[in-house]
Amino acid sequence: MAKTTAISWTEATWNPWYGCTKVSPGCANCYMFRDMARYDKDPSATVRSATRFDQPLKWREPRLIFTCSWSDWFHERADEWRAEAWDVIRRTPWHTYQILTKRPERIRRSLPDDWGDGWPNVWLGTSIESQRFDWRAAALCEVPAAIRFVSAEPLLGPLDLTRVNWWPDARARRAVVQNESFRPVNVLPRGGRIYPHKGPIHWVIAGGESGPEDTRREMDLGWMATLAKQCAANGAAFFCKQDSSGRAGKRGRIPDHIWNRKQMPAPRAGGSNGEQV
Repeated sequence: MAKTTAISWTEATWNPWYGCTKVSPGCANCYMFRDMARYDKDPSATVRSATRFDQPLKWREPRLIFTCSWSDWFHERADEWRAEAWDVIRRTPWHTYQILTKRPERIRRSLPDDWGDGWPNVWLGTSIESQRFDWRAAALCEVPAAIRFVSAEPLLGPLDLTRVNWWPDARARRAVVQNESFRPVNVLPRGGRIYPHKGPIHWVIAGGESGPEDTRREMDLGWMATLAKQCAANGAAFFCKQDSSGRAGKRGRIPDHIWNRKQMPAPRAGGSNGEQV
């Protein structure tokens, strides 16, 4: 838990539980696994925080809070604690919570009964590292939420959010394409409404992989430039986080017209960070 953080698109972090399991290539060099190992802890064991579960209740000043930065809010091993964690969010409407997951298919079954069209102080996001996992964006768009966002970090391949395949199963994806029944979805705000979607992706964060140089995977700047262009053309906020050529937050090779794009979606409950769009 941190009242402040070096993560440029948020203001604080909250971890009611720790530990996760890897589900896709984007997880390969996860900082949580590396850092937990330094403390001689098992990063794949999901455990409830003993001292900081209700920490946001003690913060009276509004904050933008990245939730479960060392785990996944929708991890199945956290099912027994999630209702209590939702209650902490319910009791702190002055904070804004950014919930980022690689398990968007579990969101609908894990929402509180009074979720309705989405709590105004909760942003729901999903991580997508390449086109192979674009179905996560479609799954997220099926959930009602005040703000939906995509974290394309680490960006490991091209990602076109205007041509999303909503089939999560690889065999089904191949079948629909081969049968010429593939109808790609533009999940950005100007993409139009396609059933059963509840709404679009409002915000896209893009960044290369950080971490040790010997394990860091390179990001092609063209991949980031494409996402920035798509967001500008389709009414979504775009946040350029980092290159893959150095420490987290490093500019590296990124040109000015992309590097200076650090937009945040609006409205949100509290705090301030970057340009609002």
